[in-house]
Amino acid sequence: MSTHPRAGLQASACDLINVPRLMAAYYQLTPDVNKVEQRVTFGTSGHRGCALDSSFNHAHIQAICQAVSEYRQAQGVTGPLYLGMDTHALSEAAWGSALEVLTANGLEVRIQKDRGYTPTPVISHAILNHNRAHPQQLSDGIVITPSHNPPRDGGIKYNGVDGGPASSEATRWIQDRANQLLSEKGEGIRQNAFSKAVALAKEFDYIEHYISELNDVIDMEAIKKAGIRIGVDPLGGAGLAYWTPLAKRYGLDITLVNTSQDPSFSFMPLDHDGKIRMDCSSPFSMANLLALKEDFDISCGNDPDYDRHGIVDSQGLMDPNHYLAVCIHYLFTHRTHWPRELAVGKTLVSSSMIDRVASLLERQLIEVPVGFKWYVEGLIEGKLGFGGEESAGATFVRKNGQVWSTDKDGFIPCLLAAEILAVTGLTPHAYYANLVEQLGEPVYRRIDAPATLAQKQVLANLDPETIEASTLAGDAIIARLTRAPGNDAAIGGLKVVTEQGWFAARPSGTENVYKIYAESFRGNEHLDLLMIEAQALVNHAFAKAGV
Repeated sequence: MSTHPRAGLQASACDLINVPRLMAAYYQLTPDVNKVEQRVTFGTSGHRGCALDSSFNHAHIQAICQAVSEYRQAQGVTGPLYLGMDTHALSEAAWGSALEVLTANGLEVRIQKDRGYTPTPVISHAILNHNRAHPQQLSDGIVITPSHNPPRDGGIKYNGVDGGPASSEATRWIQDRANQLLSEKGEGIRQNAFSKAVALAKEFDYIEHYISELNDVIDMEAIKKAGIRIGVDPLGGAGLAYWTPLAKRYGLDITLVNTSQDPSFSFMPLDHDGKIRMDCSSPFSMANLLALKEDFDISCGNDPDYDRHGIVDSQGLMDPNHYLAVCIHYLFTHRTHWPRELAVGKTLVSSSMIDRVASLLERQLIEVPVGFKWYVEGLIEGKLGFGGEESAGATFVRKNGQVWSTDKDGFIPCLLAAEILAVTGLTPHAYYANLVEQLGEPVYRRIDAPATLAQKQVLANLDPETIEASTLAGDAIIARLTRAPGNDAAIGGLKVVTEQGWFAARPSGTENVYKIYAESFRGNEHLDLLMIEAQALVNHAFAKAGV
């Protein structure tokens, strides 16, 4: 993957979106439901698109929210709907469109005072708390966010009564109904005037509700006593308003190094490809915070909806896979009230270092496909203590073993880094180095390879027996997977495993490529060979299928 010559440098005027034009397109352009790229499409994290491409417009949000209203009625969901949004430009407009439709359908919609921004994990946490207290009047939620996507994009996702990303069955129903409404030119969509919708909405103090319980999941007193100096770059995201009251409540030494909120995200450095992308796992996007790494004991950043985390110490930005391993080892050795049966959750494309840590801890490992929705049931039922994914998303349960959130929470991994340093005296990098000494050092890589639509379909539906090879990069193949070991769900691709490495191949949902993830415990040369043989195996499967 080539790196843009200006990656990591401050964005200039030519890099910024035209916000007025983007907002005008949201209302002026009407999607053509006969064009696949303009239909409602729910991926692993809801529907995303851009108003300029007619893929995220007023009509889409109206249709989706009408569909959600009908879905929750069919499911007997009668409690309030918790509505949040991040700081993308289109989020403001979509929030208004959503409110107009949801209130017209008779829903009690709970919003942040003064139209404030609300992070994804805060919505999940609020749903769970409400439903624990009101089991006969269950609630759900909607978050308006395209996560860490560039400023031109918009997104919307539905979280069900379990607080987590909606199931595939739910999103398929909502998607199909929304597209039907679009094809009928919006007939059947109920809508209030915006002024009426706002008047009907109920204000809810999301900030106080969330931060007041953080001590249930993080040892705030340990951080305070150790005097850990924490630097925070919210990257212009929805969590900005949370850090100051959090610091005040718990007496923490937190410095906000950037308090800007700007829909063009003009304060951001450019990512690896020269685009503005609020990816807190990217050293290029995190360049501003990395420049301050010596000023704090622990620094952290988050994406706009705060469901991802980026951890910085004096050695730099933690690799997301490395930090997941650190979190798991620390939590399962320091949460003394966690039940012994609590398991570790990981995605198929996360590091096998997690497998080795789970084995060291003598904890069950539950390996699932990509997508946080696969962790929801285990967290709700008290089977999982931790769920994480390679793209810097994670959550874990409270100190008493009860569920905290069923969606990714960017706040608590950041605070956990400070707790780890306070309790063990080790930075996240130093803690990981100790794990490497015991378990070996993996090297990990992800690349994109070109693929036609037909090839992507073959890969998504591959029979593992198609892979006839017995070795991979010199090691015996011990598993060929097209279904996840942890829950037997289809992974939409292939994973091939040896004792010393693995690769996974998955088709992209939006581009003419497939993604190859690979890891080796034998170094970079072995990883190079593994990557070459992985592509050869996939290409052989394409050839056998005649594509």
